[in-house]
Amino acid sequence: MKKTIVAILGATLLTAPAAMADDWPTRPLTMVIGFAPGGSTDIQGRVLANVMEQYLGQPVNVVNQPGGGSAVAFTRLANTAADGYTFLFGGTTALTFTPIITPVEYEIDDFEYLAAVALGQNAIVTAADQPFSTFDEIIEHGRENQMTYAQQTPLDEAIIRRIAEAEGLDLAIVPTGGGGGMAPLVLGREVDFAYSGGTHAQYTPTGEMVVAAFMSAERSPFYPETPTLMELGYDYSIEDYRTVIVPQGVPDEVKDRLIAAAEHASTAQAFIDITEGNTFFPVVFIGQDEMEDNVRRIRAATEEVMAD
Repeated sequence: MKKTIVAILGATLLTAPAAMADDWPTRPLTMVIGFAPGGSTDIQGRVLANVMEQYLGQPVNVVNQPGGGSAVAFTRLANTAADGYTFLFGGTTALTFTPIITPVEYEIDDFEYLAAVALGQNAIVTAADQPFSTFDEIIEHGRENQMTYAQQTPLDEAIIRRIAEAEGLDLAIVPTGGGGGMAPLVLGREVDFAYSGGTHAQYTPTGEMVVAAFMSAERSPFYPETPTLMELGYDYSIEDYRTVIVPQGVPDEVKDRLIAAAEHASTAQAFIDITEGNTFFPVVFIGQDEMEDNVRRIRAATEEVMAD
């Protein structure tokens, strides 16, 4: 009889974490997005939230917290309870670059990188009715005229400033809160060219906007004729991943549930349709171990470049 009781207790202890994982969450979740509504991250995030909501069985409410290229949102996340109910969806440059050039209230080890679901598509864009359409033409025009550039993150601004200095351009920087703020400036010709983290996909099919060059390490499969900055002779690229991120210390069983929800979303047709068909980001699924390595690898490489 004693052995039977011990066996039952042992089985209960072994199945408790699994049961807890199945029961979580028990209340609504919050997805923080570090950019204003209307940009590519916001568009992807809202569909991702809907798909995760269906998988988890609880509402996933989206909260936009723009500022500092997501630095404001990461600061919020760093001060959030590590229970998994609040997580961030966004790119990783606020971790791999921003802390190098400006004081922030967080660091890489304050977070855990659960899963990436899309590859970043960072681009230089301009309006289709400008007197230039390629990056070389932008540079040529800028040698004779003052230019205005709309930035969204500290990283894209730093890259463009370095190129402008190397090329002798008189360049004015206009900050924006994300793609939703960038697009009307470009389309209204209030700026000459701009950074786009993916919002251009809404306007290139209509012919309103053109991609002059990609900041990504490789050409976009959706714009195969458009070169990267590296191909044009500028040794700069932005390697970025749209990632689900939580504060350090979230219980393993909760992380497992969020990772499973993200993996489910990466195969959901609604998420694939909006991410690849609307924002032109390749959908992927990269798990936690690889993403933890990616963030630290890119950060180390960026620190080396900035030191030079």
